[in-house]
Amino acid sequence: MNDSRGITGTVAVPRQPAETPTPKTRDAFFDNAKYFAIVLVAMGHAWEPLRDSRAVLALYMTMYAFHMPAFIVISGYLSRNFDGRADRVQRLVTGVVVPYVVFQIAYTLYIRRVEGDDNTYLAMFEPRWLMWFLLALLIWRLTIPLWKAVRWPVPLALCVAAVACMQPSLSDDLQIQRVLQFMPFFVLGLVLKPEHFRLARHRIVRLAALPVLAVTAVAAYWAVPRGMRYTWFYHRESAQELGQPWWMGIVATGLIFLVSVILTVCFFALVPGKHRWFTKLGAGTLYGYLLHGFLIRGAQGLDLYDADVMNDQPGALVIATLAAVIGMTLLCTPLVQRVFRPLMEPRMNWLFRRTERPTPATPR
Repeated sequence: MNDSRGITGTVAVPRQPAETPTPKTRDAFFDNAKYFAIVLVAMGHAWEPLRDSRAVLALYMTMYAFHMPAFIVISGYLSRNFDGRADRVQRLVTGVVVPYVVFQIAYTLYIRRVEGDDNTYLAMFEPRWLMWFLLALLIWRLTIPLWKAVRWPVPLALCVAAVACMQPSLSDDLQIQRVLQFMPFFVLGLVLKPEHFRLARHRIVRLAALPVLAVTAVAAYWAVPRGMRYTWFYHRESAQELGQPWWMGIVATGLIFLVSVILTVCFFALVPGKHRWFTKLGAGTLYGYLLHGFLIRGAQGLDLYDADVMNDQPGALVIATLAAVIGMTLLCTPLVQRVFRPLMEPRMNWLFRRTERPTPATPR
């Protein structure tokens, strides 16, 4: 039997030092992008009660054209390695399915309490408010093998989205309209490569980003009184439900995808690529996303938007924006992550079989 010096027979063989796995380094650019995208999500929700203002609605429409597409593109890009391996399925269950169940119940009960609704029915397959994204992420990741197998994944995903946009008969179960209509952005993220993001951050693109966003906001301001419906950017209804003929589902899917991709590129162009004080907060965006809804609904339930200080429209926009930025930043901090990790990223090793990762062959 070998001792601690690695003696085999009579020849002493020095033991090779065990290879320690190098920790997976996080990309500062993607953490920064996730942080800014999730802050925009909170800002959009904080602006909702202020949409009576034409200017606020124009900014709201502009933001909704790209903030969720950008976040979904990042989600797709970071999901490229999902292959159904046991440990990755376990992370999918503990990091997506479990939080969905917990917060679907929590939001259902909380919103009913705020609204004074005594209904006790829990609809687990009808995502409540924010929860559609977790259910969509689960479905998108499970379909990754399909998108990797087909020749033209993004055009195929756009065709599926267009067909969904023409189907008013799709039910609210699983928020399937949103799942299918947002899916092209996830598939786009799957096929992107690092060089595409480097191109998005080229100096020329960075110089053009703010002017393009500004022109879009002006165009939205012009479109607001002319019947442009911001709900197109929710991707949760068919063309017919939005008062348009069925063929507009095809046209709108293509146009909105094009506009959203252009604005998403502008967003990526403006995201810092180096470590900043907020970079570490990018690891906590799921926490911020799932928790900030309680603050938003709580503020509405307490009638804070009816306070005298909110009567001035520009001032109300500034206050709502600052509250959203500060609140979301705090919710993404490591302290919040430690407190809520048992709910959002439980280990649950008891539920899964113990499997060993395949080890690469050692060269002889």
